Amino acid sequence: MQKSRVRRAGALLVGLALVVSACGDDSEEGASETTAAAVETTAGSETTAGAVETTAGETTGGGELAGMKGTTPLPPELAQDFKDRLLTVPSGEGLTDFNYAAETYDAVMIIALAVEAAKSDGIEHASLIVDVSTGGEKCSTFTDCKALLDAGTDIDYDGVSGPNDLNGNGEPLAGSYGVLQFGADNRIDDSLTEFVQAESPESAVVEESVVEGTRAGDGVLSIGGLLPQTGSLAFLGSPMFAGAELAIADLNEAGGVLGADVVYSAGDSGDTSTDLASQTSDRFLTEGVDAIVGPASSGVALSVIDKISTAGVTFFSPANTSPALSTYADKGLYFRNAPPDTLQGAVIADLVVADGAQTVAIMALDDAYGNGIADVIESSLTDAGITVTNKIIYDPTAASFDTEVNEVAAADPDAIILITFDEGSRILKTMVELGIGPSAKAVYGCDGNMGNALGENFDAGK
Repeated sequence: MQKSRVRRAGALLVGLALVVSACGDDSEEGASETTAAAVETTAGSETTAGAVETTAGETTGGGELAGMKGTTPLPPELAQDFKDRLLTVPSGEGLTDFNYAAETYDAVMIIALAVEAAKSDGIEHASLIVDVSTGGEKCSTFTDCKALLDAGTDIDYDGVSGPNDLNGNGEPLAGSYGVLQFGADNRIDDSLTEFVQAESPESAVVEESVVEGTRAGDGVLSIGGLLPQTGSLAFLGSPMFAGAELAIADLNEAGGVLGADVVYSAGDSGDTSTDLASQTSDRFLTEGVDAIVGPASSGVALSVIDKISTAGVTFFSPANTSPALSTYADKGLYFRNAPPDTLQGAVIADLVVADGAQTVAIMALDDAYGNGIADVIESSLTDAGITVTNKIIYDPTAASFDTEVNEVAAADPDAIILITFDEGSRILKTMVELGIGPSAKAVYGCDGNMGNALGENFDAGK
C-alpha cells in the first residue's frame, strides 16, 4: 500500500498548483492550504519521506541509499493488469521498474488514433494528435475511441498514464509525479511512494502549432521505436520497449489501424556520447516510417529532431522533459506526453522546501535535460528563500566526480539534489565515502536516476 499524504503547496517559480494525491485520488477535496514549507500528513506519516535524521556516516536500516527520495512522472494508479501484461511481451520479461512504460504505450495509441481520425498515415495525421488527446468525449481504449471516431465524435483519449491533455505545442499542461524513496535494501520501497499532481498556469496555454511539410501515406501505419538499449539511460529501455510492444500488440489484436496491422521497427537511441540515434533515425526514415516514438533523452532528441521533422515524420517522445523542447522549431511534428521540467523542477524544489532545508547543493549533468531542470530548481529554491550553496554542472563522461563531490562536502549544505543518469551511482558512492550520503544528508533525485537500477549499480560498484 502506498503511503498517504495530502497537501497543496505554495506556488513556486512558475506558479504551479501542486497537489499530493492520497492513494491515487486525483480530487482536490480535502487538500489543505499550506505555505511552501508546511506539510499536513495523514495515515500515521510522522515525517515527510526522505527526512532522515542521522549523524554523518551512519546508515539507515543498513542501506547506504535509504531515505534518498526523488521524482519521476508516474500515474497515481498504474493498473496491476497493465503491469502484468507488460511482462508478457519480449522486452517486458522480468521487469522490476515501470518508468515511462505507460507513457510509451499511450504515445503509440495517440498516434494510432490521430491516424484513424485523419484517415491517413500521411503527415496530415500530425495535426490531429493534440485534438484526440483533449476536448472531446473521453475514452480509454483504442477500440472504444475508434468507435467514437467512426461515429463522427471528437474524442479525448485518457490512457494508462493519465489524461494526456496536450497543449498547443504538443506537451502536457499537467503531470503526475511519483515521489519515490529508497529503503534499507537500496531498492525503491513502494510502500513509501506518494503522488504529486502539478499543473501549469493558464498563461502557459498556447495556440496549436501548424504542421509544416508534405508526406503522403500508404495506408499502413509504420512506427519506429527510438529507445535506449544502451547508454546512460539504458535502465529505462526495457519498460519503454515493453510499452511500445504491448501497444502494437493491442492495436493489431483490435484489427489494426486503417484496417491494416501496424508495422513496428525497434532501434537503439544510445545517448549523447554516441551517434546511434542518428544512425537508427536514418534507418527508420529509409524504411518509410510514419512516426518515431522516443527517445528517452532530451539531448538525443535535440540531436535528431531536425532530420525527422524535415522528413515530415511525427516525432513523439514519452520521456523527454527538457524545457528547450517547449519552443523548438519542430514544424509542428514534435510531441511528448512526459511533462516538461518546468513542472518537475518545481516539484523537486517544493519537496526540499517542505522538508525544511535552508541550504541546498545541486549537481547536474551537462546536457539539455540537466541544465534545464537545474535552472528551474535553483530559481524555485531562491524564490522560496533557500540558499543554493553550489550549482555544479559536470561532464557525465568524466572518469571521476571526486572534485565536484568534495566541493559539495566543503559547502556542507542541508540537502543535495542530484540531476544525473546512471553515473549517479558513482557520485553517490563518493558521497557516502565522504559522509554526505543519504544517511547523513537529505538527498533528492529525479526521473533520470530514481529506480531500482540505481540501487543495483550502486551495490555493484558501477
